[in-house]
Amino acid sequence: MSESISKGFIRVKKANRLMRIFVNIRKYPSLYLLAIPVVLWYVLFCYRPMYGIIIAFQRFVPNRGIWNSTWVGLQNFSDFFKDIYFGRLLRNTLYINVKMLIFGFPIPIIFALLLNEIRSTAFRRVSQSITYMPHFISSMIICGLMVDFCKTNGLLTSIFGLFGYERVNLLSRGELFQGLYVGMNIWQEFGWDSIIYFAALTAIDPVLYEAATVDGASRFRRMLHITLPGISGTVVILLILRIGNLMSLGWERVFLLYNPKIYETADIISTYVFRRGIIEFQYSYATAVGFFNSVVNVILLLCANYLSKRVSETSLW
Repeated sequence: MSESISKGFIRVKKANRLMRIFVNIRKYPSLYLLAIPVVLWYVLFCYRPMYGIIIAFQRFVPNRGIWNSTWVGLQNFSDFFKDIYFGRLLRNTLYINVKMLIFGFPIPIIFALLLNEIRSTAFRRVSQSITYMPHFISSMIICGLMVDFCKTNGLLTSIFGLFGYERVNLLSRGELFQGLYVGMNIWQEFGWDSIIYFAALTAIDPVLYEAATVDGASRFRRMLHITLPGISGTVVILLILRIGNLMSLGWERVFLLYNPKIYETADIISTYVFRRGIIEFQYSYATAVGFFNSVVNVILLLCANYLSKRVSETSLW
């Protein structure tokens, strides 16, 4: 009896959920029309190609195709875990991502808070435009600039020289690579990443600031007790998403900057996948490594979402 009641309750709940979706579609048809291209993009370019993950469990031969290649089960994963470079790849990938999380994640928030306190609209707009621009420069050009800055007579090398560093190519020093890479990414993306925080700031009721001013609250206290709590939900959601990408790091910029001399601190999982898959034609092995990367990211995302829900009551679902 109780089981049939619970099943009936679940059916009613699903029906109500579908009804709400249909009501929202009728109420906001233009918004759903705008969402169609985004949904199609994900379906065609993200979900449709996922059947290719099958080759991670095969010894894939292009001439035979996916369905006729030899099935090897978890052999490719086992080979990766036993690889002499496994520890190095995992360590470098996590180190760089954790550094970008610690140093790169707060900077757009701080930048948005500081600009929000500026009274001059013209100065604020100019500052935003200048900090946005590096985002639109291609990775090839950014890395080319970085290579020039790090040459023996480059700008960054000269600055480091003022602090006693030897004037040599900075990108040939493995201990400096991760810091240089993180700094380059922060410089290029912090302005663009701050946009979402500016949007969140506009949703805060100005009446709260006026009331706090009347009560004698200083500008710092208004920011501490009104602004930060007002954008805390956005910060938490983006932090969860960032933690869910701790194992993801684009290979392009690292590939353009590193060299075999600094593999010990610069080689990451995505560059290793590129070398093994594209250069050495080991498609199945590279797919298995990439699949392992994705699984770990999903686990991190689920854990971060669960902890956030328990601690702050803010979560993705």
